[in-house]
Amino acid sequence: MTSQDAKMAKMASPYTAAMTREQFLFYEMRATARLLAEGLDDAEALQRIQQENLFQYPTGKSLRVVALGCIRRLRCLQDDELVRAIAEQPVEEARQICLYAMMKQFRLVWDFMITVVGEKFETRDLTLSRSDLALFFLRLQEHDPWVASWSDSTIAKLQQVLRKTLVDTGYLESLRSSRLNPVVISPILEQAIRSSGDEVALSAFCCFS
Repeated sequence: MTSQDAKMAKMASPYTAAMTREQFLFYEMRATARLLAEGLDDAEALQRIQQENLFQYPTGKSLRVVALGCIRRLRCLQDDELVRAIAEQPVEEARQICLYAMMKQFRLVWDFMITVVGEKFETRDLTLSRSDLALFFLRLQEHDPWVASWSDSTIAKLQQVLRKTLVDTGYLESLRSSRLNPVVISPILEQAIRSSGDEVALSAFCCFS
């Protein structure tokens, strides 16, 4: 693939590998959500995070990059009540909403959670093997030239991020686990998903009623 072809493929693709840098970031998301829930705008929230080093990062550059990423992800929700829920609700519920925000931000996570995890829940096949993740990426590569151009190391890193996200949200007990835990969707999240017309996402949270 030439550089021009790669540029065109990237522009045409809904997928990005950027989450290898941003990942799940629950505590950073929660801290950022608290600032936005206080009524701060994006610039004010960013300033507070940097001035007070709210994420306790060693360098200002990484702090700014992650803070901007958290703000973007929270804005993907397009729902102030969900942002407030991340800030105020118990950890388990807040983590679920953060996962939904990650799905909204990254088409890769959206597709994985619905077509792999959601389908597992629906068919009551609660095994999640490495081959399931490999097959998911293989299918993406077959129909998306941009994903097909990603290196093996990028694919491997993305698989690690997806598995760690499932661990962070309670879907898996550990990175070595191959069994999905059924989850109970937060009522706040379920209502928001239905109100936004995203019902297709409910399967990712084991909700089929």
